[in-house]
Amino acid sequence: MNTTDVGQRYSATGKLLHWGFIGVFAYGIFKQVNDLSQLEDPDFLRFEFIFACAFLALLALRLWVMRGQGSPLPASTPAWQRVAAKLVHYDMYVALMAIGITGLAIGVVFTLGLRGSALMEFCIAAHEASIAASYGLIALHIAAALFHLILRDGVWSAMVPIFKEGAREGPREEAGAETSS
Repeated sequence: MNTTDVGQRYSATGKLLHWGFIGVFAYGIFKQVNDLSQLEDPDFLRFEFIFACAFLALLALRLWVMRGQGSPLPASTPAWQRVAAKLVHYDMYVALMAIGITGLAIGVVFTLGLRGSALMEFCIAAHEASIAASYGLIALHIAAALFHLILRDGVWSAMVPIFKEGAREGPREEAGAETSS
């Protein structure tokens, strides 16, 4: 790896928000509503509203902090790979936002007393579809991260605090260049 070809590193705040959001997302999946009748408890319903709003606020904060960050992809990364990375990231944010928004919509429709309505069915279907989409996009994101760990091109080390990659030995290595760890 040519060490001058390494892309942007993320800030400590960016890393904290990335890994912290994973914890919030995992908690949301763990504590999910299994039956709409659970929303009849006003305290539970209030908690769900607060959680959905906090989820969306944290996601917005993450997007705001990361907006000025450059790509960790090396300059030599093929254009198709750069486009694919952006698409997966943007689609992941859209799917995650849709989870929060449709969760709020379910709560509003429930509160309005439209529990068995077509509108409620639509909100639930949209919520489930956005969750499924997020799972698929997260799987692609993880697969790409592992791919970059194997490549040892610096992308993994830009965000992941463990298993730091060493520079690859090979003909592209510049004489006397320092390796990043």
